[in-house]
Amino acid sequence: MSHQLATSVAESPILYVKVLSGRQIEEARKKRRLTQRDLARELGMGVRWLREIEAGNPRSRLDDHLACAYRLGLSTGHILIPLLFAGQKMCFPRQLAMGDLSDLERLCIEMIAQRNLDHLTQALTPAWTSPPVSAGAGL
Repeated sequence: MSHQLATSVAESPILYVKVLSGRQIEEARKKRRLTQRDLARELGMGVRWLREIEAGNPRSRLDDHLACAYRLGLSTGHILIPLLFAGQKMCFPRQLAMGDLSDLERLCIEMIAQRNLDHLTQALTPAWTSPPVSAGAGL
């Protein structure tokens, strides 16, 4: 990675995500023995634009990265998890980006679902009030 790109990546989490995503997409495409032309045709985009996505071009759109990831059966964790860190103004650990984030992505989804279920359960559970205990009760 060039010094200029490293500086840009450090300054922009979105640029970093696009570079990382482009690499993941290219590796997955090659692993599935798809040509750029075949994948581009399936996605309804030009080969040149797919090359730009795989190169992590800053002008590429995240929705195009997501479409490529979905088509290739990739987890979208490499896109979404670094953005969660950035949204919290936290530095994303670069070592985490090298592996498959599908387990972490699933865990995040499960936590969100459980939190929503807990809130829904709490909202739907009646808050029963106990009747006041009278002085003569229980005798």
